[in-house]
Amino acid sequence: MSLQTKTRAPFAQKLDLPPPFTLVTLREVGDAFAHAVEIASEQGAGTLTYVGRFDLAEFAVVLEPDEPLRTARRTLHLGMVALTDALLAYSPPEKPVEIGWPDAVRVDGGLVGGGRIAWPEGAGEDEPPDWLVFGAMIRTVSMGDNPGVNPLSAALEEEGFTDFTSAGLVESFARHLMVHTDAWQEYGFGAVAKEYVKRLPRDKGLRRDIDDNGDLLVRRTGKIEVERQKLTPLLAAPSWLDPKTRGPK
Repeated sequence: MSLQTKTRAPFAQKLDLPPPFTLVTLREVGDAFAHAVEIASEQGAGTLTYVGRFDLAEFAVVLEPDEPLRTARRTLHLGMVALTDALLAYSPPEKPVEIGWPDAVRVDGGLVGGGRIAWPEGAGEDEPPDWLVFGAMIRTVSMGDNPGVNPLSAALEEEGFTDFTSAGLVESFARHLMVHTDAWQEYGFGAVAKEYVKRLPRDKGLRRDIDDNGDLLVRRTGKIEVERQKLTPLLAAPSWLDPKTRGPK
């Protein structure tokens, strides 16, 4: 998984990103994920798009996998681990930050956003894709007039993230992404899978693992059967994304 970038991006904002990353800052009406997909082939790995918004932390990063698409989709797990690590850096003590399979982020049970991935249309399953984009969106402030309309949703501000800034989340994410990318390269995907599973909601009656293709494997206490929850069919429509508002549900 490469983070080496090929070009410098315009309109860079003053963010403290590690050297492999090149920042592309979009206006508030921009779409970080869509723009990263649009420029991925030209700008290359390490390009990070960022939208500075009041109510959302929104960004995406371009990667260049060195393995076939069928396993490279596990980049979602990599991104989700880095994203939750970044949030935990700002989280109040004892405030649970969890992953809802496969792509949602919840703080103390409330949905705040999540991650998603994209790859080139028509890419073959058995060949490394030219690029892969991981994008994330986290609700920082609730803008609704009636917060009781969706009691399962949450925002970082109301969950006690008092020292949080969107820019800080991006900076923290970039650093954690490098750490977990290095772990994947040195110890194999199992190092990332272990961290991902630790962030799923705990259930004493279950043992969960990530298969080689990214599927979730669930074993229940006292039963031999293994339940498989497939990853790929779920990637077309992120579980946390409202298609109407283009933000977290």
